[in-house]
Amino acid sequence: MADNQSLESLVQALRCLPGVGVKSAQRMAFHLLQHDRPGAQRLAQALVQACEQVRHCSLCHTFSEQEVCATCADPRRDQSLLCVVETPADQAALERTGAYRGLFFVLMGRLSPLDGVGPGDIGLQRLFERIEAPDSPVRELILATNFTAEGETTAHVIAQALKQRGLKVTRLARGVPVGSELEYVDLGTIAHALVDRR
Repeated sequence: MADNQSLESLVQALRCLPGVGVKSAQRMAFHLLQHDRPGAQRLAQALVQACEQVRHCSLCHTFSEQEVCATCADPRRDQSLLCVVETPADQAALERTGAYRGLFFVLMGRLSPLDGVGPGDIGLQRLFERIEAPDSPVRELILATNFTAEGETTAHVIAQALKQRGLKVTRLARGVPVGSELEYVDLGTIAHALVDRR
C-alpha cells in the first residue's frame, strides 16, 4: 500500500483503538471503503462532532456536551453520596443497576506507576477540591475503582488522603457472583467474600 497514502493513514488511525492491530485495522478500512462508504462518512462526521462538542462535566469530570452533566444537574440525586469510578463506562455500569442514586466523580484513569500514570495524570486533585470545598454536601465517598492492582492502589491512595478529613470512605464489596457455585469460583474471590461478609 506504499502508493496509497490515504488508505494507509486510515489504517494507522484505526490502530489507535484499543485491541486493534494492523490486520484488524486493515479489515475495517477495507470493509468501510469497499462495502459501506456512507457508513464511513457517518463515522467520520460523528467523530468530528464528538471531538468538537463533548467535554468534561465541571463537577464530576465525566463526558458531557453541557457544562454540567445531566446526572450532576438532577436535583433528585443524593448530594451526600459521591461514588468515585475510573471511567465513564464504569459510571454507566453502576447507573444501569438502578441501585445507586448519588453523584459520581470520574477519574478518567487509575494510578499505574509502571505505565507512568501518577496522581497528576488523573482527576485526583479535582476530586479533592470538590470534597474539600466549604459548601460540599458530600458525607460519604464510595470508592468504586476496579479490583485490579492499579484500581486497588488508586482506592488506597484516595482513602489515605481523606483519612484525616472526617469523611466516611467506603469501598465496593467483593464477593461471589450471584448464581455461581463455590466450587467454580476462584480462591481469591472466595477469600475476599469471607473477609467482607456481612
